Amino acid sequence: MVGGQAAPMGGGAATILHADLDAFYASVELTRRPHLRGRPLVVGGGVVLAATYEARRFGIRSAMPIGEARRRCAGLVVVPGEFAHYAEASQRVFEVFRRFTPVVEPLSIDEAFLETAGVVRLFGPPVEIARRLRRTVREETGLPLSIGIARTKFLAKVAGRRAKPDGVLAVAPDEELAFLHPLPVEALWGVGPATERRLARFGIATVGELAALPPQVVEDLVGPALGMHLRALAWNRDPRPVRMGRHAGSVGAQSTFGRDVRDPGRIRQALLSVAERVGGRLRRKGLAGRRVTVRVRFADFVTVSHAVTLDAATASTSIVYRIADELVTQVTDRRSRGRGLRLLGVSVALLEAAPPLQLELALTGLGDPRRRAGSELGRRWAAAEAAADLVGERFGRGAIGRAALLPTRSRHPGA
Repeated sequence: MVGGQAAPMGGGAATILHADLDAFYASVELTRRPHLRGRPLVVGGGVVLAATYEARRFGIRSAMPIGEARRRCAGLVVVPGEFAHYAEASQRVFEVFRRFTPVVEPLSIDEAFLETAGVVRLFGPPVEIARRLRRTVREETGLPLSIGIARTKFLAKVAGRRAKPDGVLAVAPDEELAFLHPLPVEALWGVGPATERRLARFGIATVGELAALPPQVVEDLVGPALGMHLRALAWNRDPRPVRMGRHAGSVGAQSTFGRDVRDPGRIRQALLSVAERVGGRLRRKGLAGRRVTVRVRFADFVTVSHAVTLDAATASTSIVYRIADELVTQVTDRRSRGRGLRLLGVSVALLEAAPPLQLELALTGLGDPRRRAGSELGRRWAAAEAAADLVGERFGRGAIGRAALLPTRSRHPGA
């Protein structure tokens, strides 16, 4: 027991690593433009997607409008994002991870958990593995990597955040609560701005102050489910193992605009471009998904999401675009109130290994054939997309593309 409370779960050594590439998009751009190292730099178009630590010193953060970022830093360097470069860099980094341990659980393109318990005889204790891992990633990719080490996934991630930039922080089993309890309460997964404000009204500012409360008091403050969750984390109770081979929960992409956009043709063209990136990534990964979600940010930065679940999983750009177009139209019809758009995002979730194409019988009443992979139109689009993927792999992705994405095209994209 610790302070009258149940001790943290988990026994043995701290062997879970949380590896997180620092300012990933910006760091990749600096490997391509080394002459810009040391200068404040952001990646983005209408809004900031990533910022170097030099830029962050001016208060520049992700999702900030580029105009505001320029006002804060007169010498700011702005470069456009190119996801193909980030995907390639991510793949190289994850290949390094798997050379040290097969138990790697990706969290995103630039972040993963690694379990090192089974490889300490090969590579030494976890701290030494972390140091060698950082050194190898830096030598082979030029990218900085921060690593947190602990007995639980939750605490490893907290430690990783505090290891930034470009550091290693290990939390020994007998120091876990001494490390965790002085931290601000927002360090707990599940404490967002609203929950933080609610807890602050009752004088709860640190993890330790929340941990000291009786369970019923916490549940009364934030609800039973969240209350149980937060108290467990406050005592570092997190029994989840690192799971190898786990697929990302979704595949997505987004497009930002430098100014308010109201033109339906331009909106649909941007949406088709985003759907093309999502569909291509799904097919390259051999995945398909059943839930399509759109994210729409208006000119006043109010953001709305809308989703639909399909009967069958798809990786078709054309189907993803068609569904996304319908969802965006629904959002803008209901919520725009004359406001232009600043951001469009599309993601596909409920992922599975791409299934064989299920052909349809020629029946009536099945609905829009543009939304069905097994329709005659859907099969033709699938064949065209597969052929385009092959051309792109052989000659480069710029070798072939949809006419609807040409800059001079202004009519409704015919996906």
